[in-house]
Amino acid sequence: MKNQAAKNKFDRMENLELNQKISLLELLKILEENRQNIIVNIKHLQENYQRKSIRRIRGLRDDNNNLITPWLRTEYRDDDEYVGMGSFLLNRNTATINMLITRKVRLVKAEDKTPILEVAGLLVNDLNCFKNYTIVSDGKINIKSLQVKISSKKTFDLLKEKGVVADREFDFRREYTIRLDNLPLVPFDGHYTSIDGVFYQLAKIKVLSSIISAYLKDQSDVFLSEQLDELKNYYLSKNIYINFPTTNEYSDIQEALAQGKVEARVSYKIDIGSQDILNLNKLHSANKFLNRMYQVYDKKTGEIISNPKFEIAFHENIAFRHKQLSSRMKITRVDEFMKQIFDDFLGLNNNGIVADTLTQVGADSLVRLLQEQRHGNTVSKEEMVTALFAANNKLKEFASKIYRDKVSPLVFYIGSTGLLPREMNAKAMTAQEVAAQYPHLQFSRDEEEGTFFVVGNSIISVYKQIEYYSKNVPVTVET
Repeated sequence: MKNQAAKNKFDRMENLELNQKISLLELLKILEENRQNIIVNIKHLQENYQRKSIRRIRGLRDDNNNLITPWLRTEYRDDDEYVGMGSFLLNRNTATINMLITRKVRLVKAEDKTPILEVAGLLVNDLNCFKNYTIVSDGKINIKSLQVKISSKKTFDLLKEKGVVADREFDFRREYTIRLDNLPLVPFDGHYTSIDGVFYQLAKIKVLSSIISAYLKDQSDVFLSEQLDELKNYYLSKNIYINFPTTNEYSDIQEALAQGKVEARVSYKIDIGSQDILNLNKLHSANKFLNRMYQVYDKKTGEIISNPKFEIAFHENIAFRHKQLSSRMKITRVDEFMKQIFDDFLGLNNNGIVADTLTQVGADSLVRLLQEQRHGNTVSKEEMVTALFAANNKLKEFASKIYRDKVSPLVFYIGSTGLLPREMNAKAMTAQEVAAQYPHLQFSRDEEEGTFFVVGNSIISVYKQIEYYSKNVPVTVET
């Protein structure tokens, strides 16, 4: 009994000490805000890192499962031991934090390493290469420490004040160890805002962004189609990002599991939804919904276009109308929600959803052009493409801010603690209980085994999924 009492006292003291420390979330925010003053030992990071996904390799597999590799590869512009401190991003569905490291590379021919200097009229001898390192994976620390150098005494003093740098004296020449595995993941006194209305705000943005992205699939507001073709041939996106095709290293996951090359782990997914739509994954892609609910036809000939895609909308005489639906087709709440946005965007209705959403994110140019089209006025393709690109960027930026401020911190708290925040008082429910109360919800197989919380007008889902990851594979940025 005495031993147990002593252990309980020790545990209470340890928890108190832990709660008084800066949280990992707070530390990573400080590191990101001061990243211009910090460099990271990349070799130490790679040597002590455990991959949390299946390793992907560059290339495609043919019908015989043979790997066809790209005719280009990349080489580092630097080969230093240190890289700049990365930026940190909370996952939108799991208690996971990634650190994005950026390094300079150039394209070279795979056969003889001849450098590629110019593509489509652009200099490409100084490109960015991006690599994510998982700091926290499903609520568990994946990187125990970072080895860093600090160039600013103010930054050093701040880290020392927060208790993450033990040394008393600042020395820009020396390397410091910042331990991550001895910190609480979330702030002890953290507060989380209400998520009422957040789902439908994100859902409108997602549907609208999906429509615009489908329109712009083969378009650019900067390059001609010939330039886009040349960029693609050199594995460059229209944003001048390196875009090599990749495939799983193991073509047969089950065989790789049996050989011990791959391991499986349980990941907890956390979603927010409404009382009609369980989460954003239930929404259809723009082209799928277009085929599901609409006919696309030539206004002059009346010819109906089979299997249409949004990118043909830039062709002359293309028009849209509602499809005559089969009596066997079941209309869901997802269909009803998406149809309002599609009808508004396509000019078949004027319910104000598209204009309100675009105005909210600051995409006024597209609002004006859509109104011009609705009134029968001609809008040039170039002007429309420019407005669509600008609007899509604003939509994505606005959605990212919502995730960063309201959704991701909540997801991370739930995934790392296994609890709802104290201010969210809700009873855990099974899928069967939720379905009985909200019969319009649709559940995947994984979601049927999940746990659900009704918080205000929202539903928070927590469910398991199996994830696979490559075991004991050296972690480097493939060049």
